[in-house]
Amino acid sequence: MFLKNKQKKADPNIIKLIYKKDKITRYASFFTGLFLVALAFNIFLLPSEVVYGVSGIAVILNKLCQLDPSIVIMIGSILLLLLSVITLGKEKTANTVIGSLLYPVFVKITEPLASMVDLGGTEPVVIALFGAVMSGFGLGMIFKAGFTTGGTDILNQIVSKYFKMSIGNAMIFTDGLIVLASIPIFGFQQFIYSVLSIYLISVMTDKVILGISQSKAFYIITEHETDMKKFILEYLSHGVTILEGRGGYTGDRQKVIMCIIPTKDYYIAKEGIKKIDENAFFLVTDAYEVAGGE
Repeated sequence: MFLKNKQKKADPNIIKLIYKKDKITRYASFFTGLFLVALAFNIFLLPSEVVYGVSGIAVILNKLCQLDPSIVIMIGSILLLLLSVITLGKEKTANTVIGSLLYPVFVKITEPLASMVDLGGTEPVVIALFGAVMSGFGLGMIFKAGFTTGGTDILNQIVSKYFKMSIGNAMIFTDGLIVLASIPIFGFQQFIYSVLSIYLISVMTDKVILGISQSKAFYIITEHETDMKKFILEYLSHGVTILEGRGGYTGDRQKVIMCIIPTKDYYIAKEGIKKIDENAFFLVTDAYEVAGGE
């Protein structure tokens, strides 16, 4: 009779502890991001007829039926909250509820500000793209604080969770369907504006969440381990870690040198590796956050 391995369950209080950490900072980031997204919608995206998410549905219905965008967003967000409870759970939904209810309120509050901004003869494409950058920055602040604005942000999180992709890429996938539906209403030119805007929003969202990479992580397999370590330690003045590896096909054991190099030293590090061993195999990835190890 075989005994089953008992896996220790994760502490259910971890999520609560995470959300309690830096509570004031998190809420400040959330409200600031909410304001930026709502402001970008009213001043730039709604006049430009840029379509994405529940806000995009609001833009469409505002065009066809002159419905108040804030009301449409509120109704759509509340309906999607039910989906969040089922797929993401009550804990995740608890942080979605506040955004779902407050975002349409912020849209209504910032609506009068649109008439105070004179965009003059600014090109429509510039207006749309600037609005996308501003919206993406605000969304990044909201997501990084552990909240969402509700609406299709719920779908974005579901896709991100179950299909293992970033929030930004999930946004392109889900919002793409709504954008396609807008073509008969706004035409192909506005479709192009919307596609460009969604792309910029996704990029800005990921950049705010992950940050701009300040370092590169190198993973190096070489027959000249000693020379390679000396180059990194003495010339580049950075530490190294030796990992134990094994070839997937041959099964041969081999050393893997791992090191974190500032982005400014990337070129020197790469060329140095090639000079020491032109047959070296190395992998370089962005390191968005480096902590500990002192």
